[in-house]
Amino acid sequence: MKKIINDPNEVVHDMTEGMIAAHSDELKQISGTTVIAKVNAPISGKVGVISGGGSGHEPAHAGYVGNGMLDAAVAGEVFTSPAPDQVLEAIKAADGGAGVFLVIKNYTGDVLNFEMAAELAEAEGIKVEKVVVNDDVAVDDPSSRRGIAGTIFVHKVAGAKAEQGGSLEEVKAAADKAVNNMRSMGMAMTPCIVPAAGSPSFQLGENEMEIGIGIHGESGIERKEITAADDIAQELTDRVLNDFDFTGEAAVMINGLGSTPEMELYIVNKKVQSILAEKGITVYKTFVGEYLTSLEMTGCSVTLLKLDDELKTLLDARAQTPAFHS
Repeated sequence: MKKIINDPNEVVHDMTEGMIAAHSDELKQISGTTVIAKVNAPISGKVGVISGGGSGHEPAHAGYVGNGMLDAAVAGEVFTSPAPDQVLEAIKAADGGAGVFLVIKNYTGDVLNFEMAAELAEAEGIKVEKVVVNDDVAVDDPSSRRGIAGTIFVHKVAGAKAEQGGSLEEVKAAADKAVNNMRSMGMAMTPCIVPAAGSPSFQLGENEMEIGIGIHGESGIERKEITAADDIAQELTDRVLNDFDFTGEAAVMINGLGSTPEMELYIVNKKVQSILAEKGITVYKTFVGEYLTSLEMTGCSVTLLKLDDELKTLLDARAQTPAFHS
C-alpha cells in the first residue's frame, strides 16, 4: 500500500486539521468533534443544512460547507458512518433557530445514526427534517438504492433554498423534488484501498471493469472486459434513462471516483451529451470533475437531474465553498 499518510488510524483527524488550515477564512472545526462548519455558523433565522458520512469521498462532504450549500458537515472514519453524538454536534452547530435539514445518503449506518441524532436534537428543542438520497440505479429495489454522486445536487438545491430564506418545510420540499428527479450509475476499473485495511477492496484483472459499483469499495453488479469510453458512457446512461423519464431539461454530472483523469471524464461527457441530444433531452448545465470520490478508485459515474423552473433557479444560485463555486 502506497499512501501519503502518517498513522492509518489518524487520517481523518489529520485531514480535518489540514482542511481547516487551508480554509480558515471559510471553515471552522467544532472543538472535540469531526464537525466542520461555516465560520459564521449558526446563522440566526436561517435553516441550517448539514450532511456527512464516512470519510474517503473527498471533497464530500466538508468541501461543500459554505455559502449556498451546507452549514456543517460531519466526518466519520473512512467509509464508516459518524456516530450520533457527532451528528448531534453538527446539528447544534448549524441551528440558528429555524430548524436544521439533514441530507443523508441511503446507507444503513448513516440513516440510523442521523435519525438517532435527529431524535436527540428534537428532545433539545431543535426542529429537524431530512431527505434520504437514493440515486444509484445499480440496485433494482428503489428502497435499497444507495446515495452516490447525486447527493451533491441535493446539497446544492437544499442549500440554495435555505439561503433564499426558505422555511424548513420548503427546504425539504425542494430536496425531495431533487431526489425524486435524479438517477446515477457508476463503474470502476480499479478498486480502492482503505488505509486501515491496507489491501484492495476487491480484485480486478488487468482488462476488467465493474459496472454498478458502490462508493465504499463495493464490487459492482457485473464484471466485463474494458471497452471504449463511448461504450461505457452508453451503458451507464442507458441504465439511468431506462429508470426515469428525463424528457425536457436536465443537469448532468460526470463524477470521477478519485483517480480518473479529467481528460477521460470529458471523453465520457462527450458521448453522454450526444446520447441525450439523440433522445431530445436538453442539457441545461453540466458538471464534470471529482465531486464524490471513493479514495483512489479509478472510474466514473453519470448522474442526471430532471429540472423544472424552481430547480434551475436553485442550481443557478450563488454558492461559495472550498469545492464548489457558482
